[in-house]
Amino acid sequence: MSIHTDRIEQYLARYAASLTEFDAEAAVELWSTPGMIADDRVSGVLDTREEMVAGLKQSYPLYRELGLASVGHELLDANELSDRLVLVKVRWLFRDADGKLLTDATSYYLLRDDDAAGLQACVCVETDSAEHLQALAVERGIDLTKWSS
Repeated sequence: MSIHTDRIEQYLARYAASLTEFDAEAAVELWSTPGMIADDRVSGVLDTREEMVAGLKQSYPLYRELGLASVGHELLDANELSDRLVLVKVRWLFRDADGKLLTDATSYYLLRDDDAAGLQACVCVETDSAEHLQALAVERGIDLTKWSS
């Protein structure tokens, strides 16, 4: 594999740390532009880092209300597509302040190895995060409709 698993693990650890710290700027540095996110219902392209930062920051109040305190990951699979592209499957682990697992989500990322920036996400395909987020909100008694504007 041209993109060694250790580099992928380091990338995912940096991404998880940026999510744990609610650091939108650090998270966005791990993306190429434009960046695309798709799930069963919608897909969207964010053309600029500013749009990415704004989108992430908009989600932080909900994550705090849900009790998110830390994010971990498990690399489930990595498929080399070329010398510079790898498709990874990752399970994100969302924990509360006591370290208890709140929920998880499985996502696929198309990562490109950029000479200057290192690994960067180009595309994210969410498989179950919306359903898991909804289930956590119901469990916590949080109405997600107030967050869907």
